[in-house]
Amino acid sequence: MLQTKTGSIRIILVDDHPSFRQGLRSLLGSYADIEVVGEAENGEEAVNSMPYLSPSAIVMDINMPKLNGIEATRTIKANYPNVAIVGLSIHADKFYHAAMVAAGAKSVVSKEMAGLFLYRQIKAGVENLPLSNAV
Repeated sequence: MLQTKTGSIRIILVDDHPSFRQGLRSLLGSYADIEVVGEAENGEEAVNSMPYLSPSAIVMDINMPKLNGIEATRTIKANYPNVAIVGLSIHADKFYHAAMVAAGAKSVVSKEMAGLFLYRQIKAGVENLPLSNAV
């Protein structure tokens, strides 16, 4: 049986770049209240993993093969409305950010600013606190 951190925020990392996911896993895993319970390399894998991983939050890249982050977010939020989703984007284009938030993401974080800001956005999303729509 998989051991989990008691009272932790269970997260799935969704990005098509394994090295980026590894970096996020390392960064977020350093927080005592975060547990990365899974990874997916595209939106389709993320949607399919929901019943098995039961996350409280998802860090979702926008641009991915098979099923992009916008569509995956829309599908997940329709079926799991209490899961907090924080979008990630390499693009500064406001269209992508607006589309991701319209699909149900709490906010969108630039991959360049991921670090501590991403942790704060996840924590606020899970706790249903007001968020800023950071770029």
